[in-house]
Amino acid sequence: MKKWLLLIVIALLIGYEWMSRDKEDAKADLNIKTVRVSADNGSKTLTVIPKGQIYQGNLLLVNKDYPVHDTGVSQDIVRLLDHEELTSGYLLLDHKTLLSRQVAEKFTEMVHAAAGEDINSFLISSGYRDNDKQQQLYDERGADYALPPGYSEHNLGLSLDIGSSQMAMSHAPEGQWLREHAWDYGFILRYPEDKTDITGIKYEPWHFRYVGIPHSVIMRDKNFTLEEYLEFLKEQKSIATTVNGVEYQISYIEINGNTPVPTPDAQHVEFSGDNMNGVIMTVYP
Repeated sequence: MKKWLLLIVIALLIGYEWMSRDKEDAKADLNIKTVRVSADNGSKTLTVIPKGQIYQGNLLLVNKDYPVHDTGVSQDIVRLLDHEELTSGYLLLDHKTLLSRQVAEKFTEMVHAAAGEDINSFLISSGYRDNDKQQQLYDERGADYALPPGYSEHNLGLSLDIGSSQMAMSHAPEGQWLREHAWDYGFILRYPEDKTDITGIKYEPWHFRYVGIPHSVIMRDKNFTLEEYLEFLKEQKSIATTVNGVEYQISYIEINGNTPVPTPDAQHVEFSGDNMNGVIMTVYP
């Protein structure tokens, strides 16, 4: 009887919003729901992932084929100059620079670590751009130097252009330090010199993207771009890794409407969409 009850509960969860499952907009229900259900071998926790989660999170792929959805924009965008604690250890080229607060905190932590190695001439030249700002840049520089509104990572709030006040990033000590250490703080060099055929973007030694740990470390170790990493997760379905002594379990989940998945109790669980058709679940103690 309990088995039948479990099946009924799952069916109801999957059927929720069934009539709108073919809608591709991100305005659908975005609330992740967690429920406990009884089974023959005891109770278990199910997390219901809504389809809209595909368009939210730190691992979103944004390029000419996959634009930013409204709900994909970071919800913690701040003007950096308004927060003294977020502007320590580096310069701002534009005092109006905006960025995700989470990303700014990680960046500040990173440049302070670099300063301990006498690398201390960092600056941020660009952060979050809304569509109007992106359109202005696109009109001024053209398609060879900018992407149209909604198709740039800068429209997410998770990317920033990092410079050196001393010289070009391709030669600066700041650039070299980031290429070696940014991964340890959750950042990736988004458009490497040897991966332009994959990213479709020329080498940008200044453009870094926050994806979070452990993903950045895995990408470094496997020499993956974001495109390659997401494809790897989709193929593997589930991988395990240990970073800084912490064990992580990472799973790729294809989303077709509201999708219930078993989730462990007493652990941290994070979800990020890929901006295509799946969600990555990261579990750690």
